[in-house]
Amino acid sequence: MNPILYEINTRCWLRDLSDARGRKVTLANVPDDEFARWQGQGFTHLWLMGVWTTGPKCRALSLSEPNLVRTYDEILPGWRDEDVGGSPYAIAEYKVPRALGGESGLAEFRQKLHAHGLKLVLDFVSNHLGLDHRWLRERPELFVQSPVEVPGTFAQETTTGVRWLAHGKDPYFLPWNDTAQLDCRRFSARAAMKELLLSVAARCDGVRCDMAMLLLNEVFAKTWEDFPYATETCEREFWSEAISAVKHRHPEFVFLAEVYWDLEARMQELGFDYTYDKRLYDELFWRNAAGTQRRLLGASREFIAASAHFLENHDEPRITSQLSPAEHRAAALVMLGLPGMRFLHEGQLTGARVKVPVQLARRPVEPADPEVANIYDELLTVLQRTAVGCGQAEALSPRAAWPDNPTSVNFIIVQWLAQSPEFDLVVVNLAPHRSQCYAPLTVPELSEYNWSIRDLLGPERRERFGADLAEQGLYLDLPAHGAQVFHFEPVR
Repeated sequence: MNPILYEINTRCWLRDLSDARGRKVTLANVPDDEFARWQGQGFTHLWLMGVWTTGPKCRALSLSEPNLVRTYDEILPGWRDEDVGGSPYAIAEYKVPRALGGESGLAEFRQKLHAHGLKLVLDFVSNHLGLDHRWLRERPELFVQSPVEVPGTFAQETTTGVRWLAHGKDPYFLPWNDTAQLDCRRFSARAAMKELLLSVAARCDGVRCDMAMLLLNEVFAKTWEDFPYATETCEREFWSEAISAVKHRHPEFVFLAEVYWDLEARMQELGFDYTYDKRLYDELFWRNAAGTQRRLLGASREFIAASAHFLENHDEPRITSQLSPAEHRAAALVMLGLPGMRFLHEGQLTGARVKVPVQLARRPVEPADPEVANIYDELLTVLQRTAVGCGQAEALSPRAAWPDNPTSVNFIIVQWLAQSPEFDLVVVNLAPHRSQCYAPLTVPELSEYNWSIRDLLGPERRERFGADLAEQGLYLDLPAHGAQVFHFEPVR
């Protein structure tokens, strides 16, 4: 079964529920209709983004950073200090704060998810910790540091005196000034991080690992080459050790990596079940139909099946603010119609347009966009009646409909087979104009039947001889941003 992940901004979501219900809602008393809705939409995993404790130092930085303050003013006029919770990726402690329901509330929430057939995914930030974490004072040797003050460091009072610790960073951007960088070159830091991960894994069914590629030995060594460290040599990759340790205790546990820089395949080799496919996202975001097709046909089946496909998340712009409804519908069917993890974001299903900084604990109220809501309601409902996501999938390479017709490059075609001989075909024309092609079907015994073909998203009905389909494929002629799901069954 290919999972469908739903990301929720925990703090804002619970605030919205509390306002709507007129009472305090925490993870311990989430209304039953929320779970029933997720179940009905077909989600298999729910990611509670931002459930861990942040601290006063990090929150103070979130209240004073000028660019953030300008964003708060723009999207949440009249905001107050209590509306800012600090970055959920500057973690002070891997515990759920009482305001969100505490550890007991998380356990109860997970139990209710399981009762509705869903599993729980939480954040794990392996690269750094927040400035309020007790290890900065008690175990400073776990962090990247300098003997003297240099750019990107800060003075930290510890039990052994003042040390200059490094802020966490991505090597291509400025440091995150609310974090301290863990030193994964050290055996002691790796052991501590692994224990943290095991403690998280005991409370959920999967983790989304923030900026996971930063811990690759080669990446880490290059990023921190100017900072001294003990002469320890960690030849194995952290992730292979950590994932193995968790799966030994929890064999069904799911690892999702946020990863960029074409390092996705490497992370899959190290044991990640799914990795972000940012390149596919970029092609869809920038309306590059041919590039989207090249991405899917140029990668192995195994790579695509271990990829997480998305149109937005908390780091990216709201897709409704970028694509027209027709473009949105086509891109959404591509994402939902692929093997691998299908990844949706809270607000995406109702057409939210405001990208909310993760530091906010309250967000503006946005009315649902009926057209976008109908798109997702239709797609999520229809796909549950098909083999999509639960069968054997193959991305097909379309053939030109006739010589000198280049429009076949605009098609994404995915064949799904679950219960032979019936099968389903996801078909999308990503171009802003009509396009034609032949879909070369590869279903076994295709020629032995005559076929009834029905579009589950529209009125189109066809009947075709199996021998013709086997010889030349299925002819497709779709309008601009056309999106269809064909169900094939033998004519009895």
